Amino acid sequence: MSGSAGPSTPPTVFRVPVPVLPIYIPPDSYHAFRGTDTPLIIDNGASNLRFGFSTLGSKTVLTPHAVPNVIARFKERKYNQPMLLFGDAIDAESGAKGQAKTPWEGDVLLNFDALEHALDCAFIQLGIDASSVAHPVLMTERLGSPLHSRAQQSPFQTKHPVYGGRIDYLVQHGIDVCDTYFGWEGILSHAKRIPWGAQQTTEHLLKLIQLKYHNFPTRVTSTQAGWMLHNFCEFATDYSVTLRSLKIPSNLRASERIIQFPFTLPVVEEKTEEELARIAEKRKEQGKKLQEIAAKNRMEKLTQKETDLQYLLNLKEGRSENKRETHSSRKGSTTDAALQETIKKLEYDLKRARKKDVDGADEPVEEPNFNLVDVPDAELDEEGIKEKKKQKLMKAGWEARARARREKEKEREEKEAEEKRDEEERENNFEEWASRLRREQEALMSKMKERGRRKAALADRKSAAAQARMKNIASLAADDRVSKKKRKAGAEDMFGADDEDWAIYRKINTATASSDEEEDYNQLQIIESKLLQYDPTFTTQHTHASLTSQRSALLSVFRPQYEEGDIAGHSRIHLNTERWRVCETFFSPGMAGVDSAGVGEVLQSVLARFSEAEKRRLVKHVFLTGGPSQLPGLRDRVYDTLRPILPTDIEIGNLMRAADPMVDAWHGMAAFANTEEFKQVGITREEYDECGGERIKRWWAGNWNSAV
Repeated sequence: MSGSAGPSTPPTVFRVPVPVLPIYIPPDSYHAFRGTDTPLIIDNGASNLRFGFSTLGSKTVLTPHAVPNVIARFKERKYNQPMLLFGDAIDAESGAKGQAKTPWEGDVLLNFDALEHALDCAFIQLGIDASSVAHPVLMTERLGSPLHSRAQQSPFQTKHPVYGGRIDYLVQHGIDVCDTYFGWEGILSHAKRIPWGAQQTTEHLLKLIQLKYHNFPTRVTSTQAGWMLHNFCEFATDYSVTLRSLKIPSNLRASERIIQFPFTLPVVEEKTEEELARIAEKRKEQGKKLQEIAAKNRMEKLTQKETDLQYLLNLKEGRSENKRETHSSRKGSTTDAALQETIKKLEYDLKRARKKDVDGADEPVEEPNFNLVDVPDAELDEEGIKEKKKQKLMKAGWEARARARREKEKEREEKEAEEKRDEEERENNFEEWASRLRREQEALMSKMKERGRRKAALADRKSAAAQARMKNIASLAADDRVSKKKRKAGAEDMFGADDEDWAIYRKINTATASSDEEEDYNQLQIIESKLLQYDPTFTTQHTHASLTSQRSALLSVFRPQYEEGDIAGHSRIHLNTERWRVCETFFSPGMAGVDSAGVGEVLQSVLARFSEAEKRRLVKHVFLTGGPSQLPGLRDRVYDTLRPILPTDIEIGNLMRAADPMVDAWHGMAAFANTEEFKQVGITREEYDECGGERIKRWWAGNWNSAV
């Protein structure tokens, strides 16, 4: 499939095939094979199970059945009945997918119950309705299978089962084997196996996609990953050169394949203009109520803070009316410095709160009537004394707000004067004005960047900033502080007497943002707004928000970002480097965390065992088979792998690929089963009962461990 497009044309988007529910296939007719010795060929692959009879009476090779080699046993919810599903039928039941199991654990057959159920389903599909399978059976087995794996395979009723090897050639990916052949017979003593195949490659691609799109809205299945592997992935002739070429964003964009996954658009209810107007009016009323509630809460907090401040000021001057209250408050405040710090904090909070309220508050210009403030308490009754206290607090608040208005007015006048000077400078010397603002912008951005770098460094406990913070904390807990005995004797800890002492808490506290950050950010916004308004060379791309959120061009192409409401874009997967990376694992399994030699090292190891003349004969005929041999680029990659490990005078012949690599092994087994040699290498039921399943006969295509 081709998906590359020019820069001016929109990229081609490939859609994931919609899963089709399996249809019922009636069993085959067993009439033509009943009572015959037609061999039964079973290709027990890691991904698919291929089975069928080798010939008809006319010696014509049949097309085998090919189904996924997976079974699932689960209890159906509706009727509460146990069910056994095999192959494609698992996709029809959502509850069965979580219980799916294959006979293989890696590349070793260990789930023998799954194999037994798979074979039972295969015999049912072939229509075998006899009490036993009265046919010779030729079945594949992994090269170098452990004796335990072979011994535990259930001996089904056959005439003489044969546990043999595949009819493999030089490179066989389907079972991860590299075999050498002279003529027809293979030299299995020189064969090598790597624990990597199409199934492992599919799982590796799935993991790469999950890592790249960790918050993908749709679950990517192994079946979909296999479809992407066989349609978009390919072998690179030189993987390192290919990666270097993909460092250029334009090349990476041209090589990507966009896969669109299914998505559902949200249902948006269309409303009339009357409904929209009614909703807007309702929101406006709700917002007004919220503003009133917020203003009320803000005023209550402000009044409470003013009361607390006045009380602390009276407490500091020793003029509290309640002596007991004064005594208990002094016990709560261990030092006068702590009391002074609390007063400063309250004054700062009140100042900021009043500044915010001055802009929107409509305070009366004339001073309210506080006629009881100057009246002595002796001339007032109990109600008058309460009213006097209330008027004192109200007068203090009014005076504070008046001071805040005057300060705000002064700041406004200073700001207007500054803006006037700035405007004159802009009109008289625009270049100098613009360069000055740009320098201020860069200085503020550098300051904010350095602050962010410091926060990141504090997260690393081994960094210099984190170690300095720990030293500051340790100094606060040092043993040279004033001891408890000295404090009782009258000596006091002088920490806090200087205002700079409290800055230590700002250094060690990394969770809260300082007021400087907010001021710097506001100042930066003012500068950028002026530059955007008057400087034509300054665009939104030069702003701090754009620069901090800007991604590199290569990263943007590697995983493009879509807008928030683009549901179709968020349901897309962009394959670029993964197209070559997953295939490279055949030659470098270490990329996927597998400690094994790759195909190139295996080829070099195998050819090193032969003489120069034998090497010439071997490399003249290189045959590729197995499912992954269908991936583009394998022929050129094998050629480039063989060329450096061979002498220059040895010519490499044509690299051929099987016409149908997926069933090539089954066809070879079917052809061999029709020869006379097949009858000599099988093990009869009597031999099996006598020797057990761990032994097989020694022949050119069988596993030789413990062979007789």
